[in-house]
Amino acid sequence: METDAPNAEQMRYWNEVAGPRWVQFQERLDHELAAADLALERAAPAPGEAVLDVGCGCGTSSLAIARRVGPRGRVLGIDISRPMLARARARAAAEGAAQLELLEADAQTAALEPAAFDLLFSRFGVMFFADPAAAFANLRRALRPGARLLFVCWQRLADNPWVLAPLEAIAKHVPLPPPPPPGAPGPFAFADAERVRALLERAGFAGVAIEDVRFALGLGGGGLDDAVEFSLEIGPASAALREAGASDDLRARAAAAVREALARYERPEGVRVPAAAWIVTARNPAP
Repeated sequence: METDAPNAEQMRYWNEVAGPRWVQFQERLDHELAAADLALERAAPAPGEAVLDVGCGCGTSSLAIARRVGPRGRVLGIDISRPMLARARARAAAEGAAQLELLEADAQTAALEPAAFDLLFSRFGVMFFADPAAAFANLRRALRPGARLLFVCWQRLADNPWVLAPLEAIAKHVPLPPPPPPGAPGPFAFADAERVRALLERAGFAGVAIEDVRFALGLGGGGLDDAVEFSLEIGPASAALREAGASDDLRARAAAAVREALARYERPEGVRVPAAAWIVTARNPAP
């Protein structure tokens, strides 16, 4: 992909750093992202519909949509991460999902077929655009008049202890990088609901609605050991340790601190940490 493209930094990150890790932890990540299941129910893809899945990653959401639209439908999953798309293609082949196409491209600039889709969906995949207004305008051109938009994104870091608790724990042992500017590409870029509304309206969408969703996130997919391992391998805490060049001894001390921070959330069914997301809906108005 183009190294001088608007999203070049995100392309490098999702191909060289995050993508391989997400492939490694794909099953655990699928277990965690429960809000996406609710979002998919809200989106209600119907048999025969054409759906654009933005930031499809390892293909979980695209495959779920493909099952709903059936063999007469169409799903186009788009992502910038080559390793994640490789996993998605393997899963699609194993499932025989001929109605699913997977495209390595930047949704912000991709030349998508105009007026081709009934639904634009994204499972935590739209927060990484360098220019989100331009990205949503480009994506809207691919939607038919009256088509639906629905995506799920994270609220503020302060409302997501599943990220904040491990981050605060390792801060006792490594310096944390400065927080990104508000709205900078990243998991919490869409934390400001009114900014999200303004971006979509600027891109030409109508009827924007934003639902506050709170849930207990099953961190790591298992017990406390899984939750600690996951926190040290995925997300901001992992990035802080990586940037600090943490030694084995330092990682061990960080792991002990994370374990202590997460122990309060341990339940018989696993580690359940509060999480907060937005489910955002809108439509492409008819001319």
